Amino acid sequence: MTVLEASTDELEAFRAEAQAWLELHAERRQPDTSAFKRRVAATNPEDERAHVEACKAWQHLIFDGGFAGVTVPPEYGGRGASTAFDRVWRQEVARYEVDTGVFAVGLGMVVPTVLAHGTEEQKQQSIPLALRGDEVWCQLFSEPGAGSDLAGLTTRAERDGDEWVVNGQKVWNSFAHIADWGILLARTNWDVPKHRGITYFLVDMRTPGIEARPLRQITGVAHFNETFLTDVRIPHANVLGEVNGGWGVAQTTLMNERALIGNATGLGFRDYLELARHYGRTDDPTIRQLLAAAYTRFEMLRWLGQRSQAAARAGRPLGPESSVAKLVVSDHAARNGDLALAIEGAAGMLAGRDAYEDGFWQQQFLGQWGIRIGGGTEQVQRNILGERVLGLPPEPRPDKTEPFRDIPKNI
Repeated sequence: MTVLEASTDELEAFRAEAQAWLELHAERRQPDTSAFKRRVAATNPEDERAHVEACKAWQHLIFDGGFAGVTVPPEYGGRGASTAFDRVWRQEVARYEVDTGVFAVGLGMVVPTVLAHGTEEQKQQSIPLALRGDEVWCQLFSEPGAGSDLAGLTTRAERDGDEWVVNGQKVWNSFAHIADWGILLARTNWDVPKHRGITYFLVDMRTPGIEARPLRQITGVAHFNETFLTDVRIPHANVLGEVNGGWGVAQTTLMNERALIGNATGLGFRDYLELARHYGRTDDPTIRQLLAAAYTRFEMLRWLGQRSQAAARAGRPLGPESSVAKLVVSDHAARNGDLALAIEGAAGMLAGRDAYEDGFWQQQFLGQWGIRIGGGTEQVQRNILGERVLGLPPEPRPDKTEPFRDIPKNI
C-alpha cells in the first residue's frame, strides 16, 4: 500500500478533528497540576491494576474514535494515513491526560513488526486486537546471560510436528505478568553462527508452562519480570518470518523500540520550569543554567524526531537515526533526573507521600536506569553508530562466525 503525502489543508483538517475529539473525551494536561504526576508515581498493586484498566478503556475509546493505528492499513483496523497524520495525532494527544502506556510494546513494536514480516493470517489475528486494546503484549528477548549481547540467547525451541517446545528463561520483561501475548526469541539451530540460528515466535502468555515473576525495581514499581518457560508448546503457525531467520525480524522490532524510546513525549521543559517556580529557584544562577541546558536538550530531541519523521515520509525504513535518538534520550533522562533533585534540594531526600507530588520527581531520578538500559545500553548504541554511521572497523568478534554450540556461553 502506498500512502500519498498529505497536503497542508488535509493535515489541518485532521488536526481540527483530533482536537475536537480530545476536547470532548479528555482533560487538558496542565504542567502545574499534580494529579497526573500522582498517578504516574503510584507503586502499589492496586494502583497498577487501575492503571491497566484505565489504559484499556482509553485504547478502546481511541479505536472507536478512529485514531488508533493512524498509519496502519484500514484492512487491519487502522486509518491508513501517512506518518504526517500520525505526527499530528501525537502532538495533539500529548496535550491531554490520556494514558495508554501498557500498550507501548504492542502498538510501538509488535504492530510494525507483524506488518513487515507477518503472514496475512497473522496480521488479521494480531493487529486489530492490539489496536483495540483487547490484548496487552510483552517482549521476551533479554536473558540473564544475553542482554546487550542479545544474539547469545540460549532459550531453546525444538520442533515437534506442528508445534515447537520451548524451554528457557527471559528477564526484564515489561508487563509480562499482565500480558496476553508475547514476542519471543529462541534458539532453533545451535550449529550455525549465533545470529543465524534464532527464530521469532508470537506466544500466547496463557499457554501452560509460562510463569512470569514480577521484579520490584528501585522505584518500588514491579512492572519488569523474569519469565520462565518450561515445555511451552507454540504452534508452528506462530513463527514470525522464517525459521532461523528471527534475527532479521528482531532488528525491525529493536529499531522500532529505539524509536519508541527516542520519540517518547512524557515530560516537557515546562514541567521542570514549574518545579523550579514551586521551589522559588528560578532566580538561582546555577538552576537557571541547568534549565537552559535542559531546554536545549528538549529542542534537540524535537529536531531528531523531525528527522526521523522526514525519513519515514520519504519512504526510508528506520535506521541508525533511531540509535542517535535513543542515545540522546539516555543522556537526557540522566541529566533531567539530576536537575529535578537539584531543584528540590534537601526536599529531594523525601519519598512517596512525604515528597512533593507524591514522590514523582524522585521516581524520575530512580527510573532513569530503565530508560538508559532498555532498548540497548548507551555503549551498544555507540557501537551501532560507530560501525553503521561512521564506518569504523568493528572489533574482532570470532563468536559471529563460529557455530554457536562451540563458543563460550555467558551462563
